[in-house]
Amino acid sequence: MTETVAEPVTVQILGKEYRVACPEEQRHALIASANLLDRRMKEIRDTGKVVGGDRIAVMAALNITHELLTLKDQQADMDKRIQALRARVDSALDKEAEGH
Repeated sequence: MTETVAEPVTVQILGKEYRVACPEEQRHALIASANLLDRRMKEIRDTGKVVGGDRIAVMAALNITHELLTLKDQQADMDKRIQALRARVDSALDKEAEGH
């Protein structure tokens, strides 16, 4: 069995370069994540309401985390709806099978 080697990937966030060790199969996801974070931090910085890299990073992290939790809640609601629909379909199919 071969071990996945984590090669360093250089990403740029708010004008600074960061080298992050990352397995090859996760490289694309890391770069996409860094690009999203960079874009969000620039948006916050450009409003002029938040000053300082640390504060901008925290605000971006809070915004992204809020979006993630909202999506997870929506997914959980959707999963419940799908289960309810499956139960209704199964019940209808059982009634149909009993009728024949």
